[in-house]
Amino acid sequence: MCFRFQKMPTRKAKHAGSWYSDSEIELSNQLGLWLQKAKYVHGPARALITPHAGYRYCGSCSAWAYRQVMPEMVRRIFILGPSHHFGLSGCALTTATYYKTPLYDLLVDSKVNSELQSTGQFELLDLNVDEKEHSIEMQLPYVAKVMECYKDQFTIVPILVGTLSAEKHLNYGKIFVNYLKDPENLFIISSDFCHWGSQFRYTYCDRSCTNIYESIHNLDLMGMNAIENLNPTEFSDYLKQYGNTICGRHVIGILLNMVQILIQETDQRPKLKFLKYTQSNQCVSMSDSSVSYAAAALTID
Repeated sequence: MCFRFQKMPTRKAKHAGSWYSDSEIELSNQLGLWLQKAKYVHGPARALITPHAGYRYCGSCSAWAYRQVMPEMVRRIFILGPSHHFGLSGCALTTATYYKTPLYDLLVDSKVNSELQSTGQFELLDLNVDEKEHSIEMQLPYVAKVMECYKDQFTIVPILVGTLSAEKHLNYGKIFVNYLKDPENLFIISSDFCHWGSQFRYTYCDRSCTNIYESIHNLDLMGMNAIENLNPTEFSDYLKQYGNTICGRHVIGILLNMVQILIQETDQRPKLKFLKYTQSNQCVSMSDSSVSYAAAALTID
């Protein structure tokens, strides 16, 4: 008798070799060095905010978020990333069973995927669309590195987030808060901060600042302060006032609503703190451009 085994769908690491190294040894050493240079100052983390650009731009910044993870406590990792290329008015789940990285493959949590799908609030993501998007993939090598001593003891839940209304931020917050309550779950919120320059169609500048890059920093700092206050309305009002091009604003909106519901339903005390901030370039003229990166960790006492 001949048995035919169906191959499990695997998402390829499409950005390896360009946005980050496709060499297992080189990548592992690079991530390890960045993690070694970062300090454990606000952990154990239950959620992270971390950038998703090429590692030569933001790799060292991301390390400050991932350094706050205690891997022995984590058994499931939710990775929420914004959709850059695919029109989406809600959230979408992967159809892949594994996500490849140059270090090792990560197993998708089929049980949680089924639970989320049963709510009727999630689309299923075509594998080709999944592979084109970078916001989730850029978190995977760091996940694999931080969890390498427990590689067979955890799963991931990748979720692509579209353009959401305030009502949907709240609805998804209600869905995810039960998972946030479990200390074995870690949430990774994938987001860059200000995309500044004519190519991004955003050139806000506070003329009281000597240099443009200082204006950008102050602008981002206002947003980071609103996020640290864990107030979704304050963050939403900030975005309306300044229009800052934070690509993961909807992902952050879900996190802030999750945390607010957690505060209302429990006596737990969450605290979010930004630990590192960098810019890809220090803009001094209107012809310059830059993207900002910030790393944060959320603890729950």
